[in-house]
Amino acid sequence: MSLWRIVRPAIAGALLLFGGSGATAQRADPVAALRVIERGQWQLKDATGAVRKLCLTNPAVLLQIQHGSAQCQQFILENGPRAATVRYTCSGHGHGRTTLTVETGRLLSIDTQGVSDGSPFSDQYEGRLLGAC
Repeated sequence: MSLWRIVRPAIAGALLLFGGSGATAQRADPVAALRVIERGQWQLKDATGAVRKLCLTNPAVLLQIQHGSAQCQQFILENGPRAATVRYTCSGHGHGRTTLTVETGRLLSIDTQGVSDGSPFSDQYEGRLLGAC
């Protein structure tokens, strides 16, 4: 009985320590680099020179640009003030990994790859703020 009184708190402490760290790793913390990005009309140019325009009101859409507004679970792999890497999975739609590098609030680069609706993708974009939406 006395041994159980000693072991039980140790087991409970280990469960709290290791069990809690797993939950923290999956929690979606804010991505710091997104705070630097200005809102407005953005031009995204890919490696082939193709251009797409985007009225950016929520910079988080840049993290899963190939999956649009799909509900995805994100895992932050790198979270710096000017760069972030996020891995995400979208149930039934695929998954991806995006690295976002913010040069200034008006200039950024996106490197993203993954699978969207069964088709692989790998794209690089240069983003420039054009002005207001």
